[in-house]
Amino acid sequence: MPITDNRLILAYHSVSPTWQVDTNVMPDRLREQLLLLQGKGYTGVTLSEALRTPARRKAMVVTFDDAHISVYERARPILEELGVPGTIFVPTDYPDSGRPMGWKGYDMWLGTPHEPELACMSWDQLREVRDAGWEIGAHTCSHPFLTELTDAELHRELRESRAACEDHLGAPCPTLAYPYSDWDQRVAAAAGAAGFTAAVTVNTGTWDRPLQLPRTGVYHYDSASRLHLRITRRRFPRVDALLKRLKGIDPTDPRT
Repeated sequence: MPITDNRLILAYHSVSPTWQVDTNVMPDRLREQLLLLQGKGYTGVTLSEALRTPARRKAMVVTFDDAHISVYERARPILEELGVPGTIFVPTDYPDSGRPMGWKGYDMWLGTPHEPELACMSWDQLREVRDAGWEIGAHTCSHPFLTELTDAELHRELRESRAACEDHLGAPCPTLAYPYSDWDQRVAAAAGAAGFTAAVTVNTGTWDRPLQLPRTGVYHYDSASRLHLRITRRRFPRVDALLKRLKGIDPTDPRT
């Protein structure tokens, strides 16, 4: 009988009480979600620690894409309270640049009252949380769709972002998150060639291939109980897909 892999990677972005965007989670919900999972036996670890953790152990990796300033200001105190380390994936063109992270999907918030949510953490702040036990990985330089890049552009985004993390943090940077979860076999091979030993996506992937690690995306509408239900369903995908079809729900929709 195959061993059930109990390791879990959660994919968060910003943490704000007011920003109405799908990828944002309210602070109270973040706390409730992590408390519920701790109550179910999950222990918080960084991504690199999870890769060294036996598959049978209930380990959860709390990741944050984009290094939003709200992760430093709002998520960090919650994770510290609960004794859970975070893993942040930083788009390396943005720390200390003074520029909002206004790429496709976020550009609609430029010039609005929520533009400050697009601020990136500074390198000093990233070093601070790293020194507190968090892990800092790369999220490319500029947050592009990697499958749309030429080979030269792809290698630059991967190699230079890894080098920037290592230069600013003074430590190896073995982990990567694919922007938009946009990757294919060419991108995964390029990530390996750039020196990454692990990379994460969302709603796809497998623990058997470290450059294609699966995460569960956490969204604005996820209550703690709803997130736990989604995690449970992912452990039994065939049964869940059958139940969705019987209910007339698209089984490929990641929001369900």
